[in-house]
Amino acid sequence: MSAPDTTTDIPDEVRARHTELCQELDDHSYRYYLGNPVVSDAEYDTLMGELRGIEESCPALVTQDSPTQKVGAPISVDFAAVEHLVRMESLGNAFDVDELNAWADRASAEVPVNGYLCELKIDGLAVDLVYEKGRLVRAATRGDGRVGEDITLNVRTIDAVPERLDESVRPAPELLEVRGEVFLPVEDFGRLNEGITAAGHAPFANPRNAAAGSLRQKDPRVTATRPLSMIVHGVGAYSPALDGGGDVAFTSQSQAYRLLGEWGLPISDLYRVVSTMDGVREYVSHYAAHRHEPAYEIDGIVIKVDDFALQRRLGSTSRVPRWAIAYKYPPEEVTTRLLDIKVGVGRTGRITPYGVMEPVVVAGSEVEFATLHNAREVERKGVLIGDTVVLRKAGDVIPEIVAPVVDRRDGTEHAFTMPEFCPECGTRLGEQKEGDVDLRCPNARSCPGQLRERLSFVASRKALDIEALGYVAATALTQPLEPAEPPLRDEGDLFDLTVDKLLPIRTHVLDPDTTEPKTDPKTGEPKVVSFFANKKGEPKKTVEKLFEQLEEAKSKPLWRVLVALSIRHVGPRAAEDLARHFRSMDAIREAGEEELASVDGVGPAIAASIREWFAVDWHTEIVRKWAAAGVRMEDEDDGSRPRHLEGVTVVVTGSLERFSRDGAKEAIAERGGRATSSVSRKTGFVVVGDSPGSKYDKAVKLGVPVLDEEGFRVLLEAGPDAAAARRINPEPEETGEEEAGAGNEETEA
Repeated sequence: MSAPDTTTDIPDEVRARHTELCQELDDHSYRYYLGNPVVSDAEYDTLMGELRGIEESCPALVTQDSPTQKVGAPISVDFAAVEHLVRMESLGNAFDVDELNAWADRASAEVPVNGYLCELKIDGLAVDLVYEKGRLVRAATRGDGRVGEDITLNVRTIDAVPERLDESVRPAPELLEVRGEVFLPVEDFGRLNEGITAAGHAPFANPRNAAAGSLRQKDPRVTATRPLSMIVHGVGAYSPALDGGGDVAFTSQSQAYRLLGEWGLPISDLYRVVSTMDGVREYVSHYAAHRHEPAYEIDGIVIKVDDFALQRRLGSTSRVPRWAIAYKYPPEEVTTRLLDIKVGVGRTGRITPYGVMEPVVVAGSEVEFATLHNAREVERKGVLIGDTVVLRKAGDVIPEIVAPVVDRRDGTEHAFTMPEFCPECGTRLGEQKEGDVDLRCPNARSCPGQLRERLSFVASRKALDIEALGYVAATALTQPLEPAEPPLRDEGDLFDLTVDKLLPIRTHVLDPDTTEPKTDPKTGEPKVVSFFANKKGEPKKTVEKLFEQLEEAKSKPLWRVLVALSIRHVGPRAAEDLARHFRSMDAIREAGEEELASVDGVGPAIAASIREWFAVDWHTEIVRKWAAAGVRMEDEDDGSRPRHLEGVTVVVTGSLERFSRDGAKEAIAERGGRATSSVSRKTGFVVVGDSPGSKYDKAVKLGVPVLDEEGFRVLLEAGPDAAAARRINPEPEETGEEEAGAGNEETEA
């Protein structure tokens, strides 16, 4: 006989008071832990007594998460992975006014833009906040845009972030997801570094690093000592609750900011809404001249189409929204002395020269090394070893030598000569291929430098995402000190690793910027570590983590496996297109060059590179070894969705009620179709929603079948033949003019 359900007998008001007390006591416990309680011990005890009284009379309410059941213990952050309710998108960049104007022209050609919102692009850390019934329940980093790390406890220490939304003006939504930037004010950065260096620790390079490091502290009490702040700049998911019910009335970016400000969220007071691009350019120019006046560091301006309905109509590419762009200011430039030019070898054998300079601070961080790309670039720039050079950070990220300061030469400078032999394996460098500006080491399989770089790339987030296999670990696996032998002949052996193969490995610790051994500060000798074993000769904890992640990597989708193979020119975008089209590694390997090149997003150069890669015996052996180890080599198709749109091109324009622009594209792709943005005679169907614009007119002119949203659903569910009967525009008459126009199909497309 089952036990009676006692929870149904509990009055709603008692249940609500229990929930309220649990939340309030948890908040007070957290503040007490941070050392800034807001209630006395007596008040806390009174609340706890009330909670115990409720639970004694209603035992069914007692759970292990109740404050009455918890034992006082240090609070720490474990950075658990959390999925954002709505994907956090990155922004496309414009580096000059022409690129900014081109973005505006593309947007206004799609929709009637009636206003732009301009705001400062804060150089901080992107954070996602989720409020439920007005209470902060989660904070997370951006991560990859879909999944971030849970940093709720640390974000709750930031004074600017309200734990509860202010509902004195209007009710808060039941659910509200907002995005913003956490930063460290410039004024506080110097004081923070002074304290850190006084304690014997290395200072932060810049305010952004300080903000990121502060948010990733395991102990929230440390984060609480850092003067972090935040500004909200976007809305993700939300649900009803404004004005006593109904949908949340967000109509524009600027109107959303006003509402978010009323709820007590930190909003910038420096944004501006302008009606024309002249106003945008004026705002950009103003802050170019006053870049250092805000309390925080900025690296540009963000421009957004203000109207949310227009944002939805513009939609996003696979990478960035079409309704927003970041205008990046030219990076700060400095001068320093070029001490030497050395070379490194990449994962595809590319030999890349880099400059070694007197350390200098540029764009907020100290720089000692900078890329010179290739020998032709060194010659083009006229850089000599010993020169005083102009240095900048391209995109404020990658250090780059711009040019020499010729007037400061004293005659001691000398030219750089590319080496004849690989700096890693000693192999004579191959001849440059036609059209290739790079020298490459031909010893692709055995060159330890190439293998190290390839193995590190296999583990990167772009590929199989094996966090425990970082750059230093890749070095240890490919370049151990004697008497240990390298456990990997090539990356094909990765999934055959065992603990016994790992324990004997001792290696130099390499500097990732120069690939040269780091030195022990006490002895001045190259630093040597027993990488996978502790002092007792037992496996380190990271070994278990490595094998767990290797096992997880076996189930990654086909496109990630393709990226991990380091086929030249095949990045994530091309890999996704190939995987979607062929669905298996065998099919890709067997495809001819012409068939590969015909895949949307691939083309002749990538196709030739793929055929060249699979023609090498040891490359195909890598695939065979990975497959034998259980690595996924095929994207399964369970047949739940018919692929009756194979070969059909569909253009979606205007606002649909049941589909976002990206959702419509995904639905088309899942059924084998191709979603494009331009209408031509080759277009299979044009799907129109509200305010479709010029694409509808062009479809009618060309006689392309036009579908409304119901017709689109028929297309997805029943295929092209059924959808053709639902077209809302008349079929074109067969005339001589139409026949004549057919010859211009390629030009039209």
